[in-house]
Amino acid sequence: MVYSSSLALGLLDFNDANYYVSRQTIWAAIGVGLLVSLMRLDYHWLRSVSPLLMLAAIVSLTAVLVPGIGLERNGATRWIALGPLPPVQPSEFAKLALIIYVAAWLAAKGGDVRSFALGFVPFVLMVGLVAGLILLEPDTGTATVLVLTTITLFFVAGASVTHIAALLGIGGVAMTLLILTSGYRLDRLMAYLRAEDDPTGLGFQTIQLLIALGSGGINGLGLGASRQKFFYIPGSHTDGVFAVVGEELGFIGAMGVVLLFVALVYRGFRVVFRARDDFGALLATGIICWISFQALINVGGITRAIPLTGIPMPFLSYGGSALAALLAAVGILLSVSRHATGAPPLDAADESNSKPRSQRRRGAR
Repeated sequence: MVYSSSLALGLLDFNDANYYVSRQTIWAAIGVGLLVSLMRLDYHWLRSVSPLLMLAAIVSLTAVLVPGIGLERNGATRWIALGPLPPVQPSEFAKLALIIYVAAWLAAKGGDVRSFALGFVPFVLMVGLVAGLILLEPDTGTATVLVLTTITLFFVAGASVTHIAALLGIGGVAMTLLILTSGYRLDRLMAYLRAEDDPTGLGFQTIQLLIALGSGGINGLGLGASRQKFFYIPGSHTDGVFAVVGEELGFIGAMGVVLLFVALVYRGFRVVFRARDDFGALLATGIICWISFQALINVGGITRAIPLTGIPMPFLSYGGSALAALLAAVGILLSVSRHATGAPPLDAADESNSKPRSQRRRGAR
């Protein structure tokens, strides 16, 4: 799908139809290497290095904003240039780093996660710092996925319902202020609400995405036969790739992609429930929620169920950093699964302390 959706852009900009897919292939190879390596390692070592990963994420996100280091494209500074190597997008790896750090932090907190001073305040500060740096790029979609994922982890770890409500309220107010104080965010909201009022301007992308989906019908036009990818869909190879799937493979193909994500999420939560400790359960939960929220937001934006946010479709969209980070996350998920099913039996005392908190509570009741 990366090849099909990007060949016209590659020919126009670089006189090479394979330009984008060849770079995606390199990143896919890097991602598979990370997947296999992390799958074979015991995920518990991530707990000890989580502060270093968090520090590296903050430093890299800060470096993006430094002139001469950060690379600007389409009005956003989200990449770091590494000489002849493809640019890296630190925010994609920062999502994984924050999930690891928050999972380790919540697992260590135990019952203190319900405390305002020991749970709520530190959580807001560390998530707010990373989300704030991403918003400065600006990248509202990535910040939204990151915040939703970490709040879900906070809730699963046993946070107070009052604190969760407060976080959602703070997030709602912050999003409203961001929309009202930023022209491009307000434009996206208007494109969602009133796309037909300006079909060649603000509403162009929204309408063209829907045309692509509608053109596919039930069976699709055929693999590679999309017409909208020829410069009608902005970002057809990134956040618009699902529309190209719908146009070429039809409703059947689009639903097939959705069902693959459903199967992945189902298998992921099986890993969560079989994890042998809180850290493993929270780590797996964070990874699955990250993939789920990102896929839902992408499909929601393309189908006009929600405003477009520029979020790429996991595993399908062009974007090397995103693909490598996701494959690394799947490697960690597989490590949790391998150690859950292959670990030697625990004695009764250790077993009661190593089960996820939700299982221990059910057992107590």
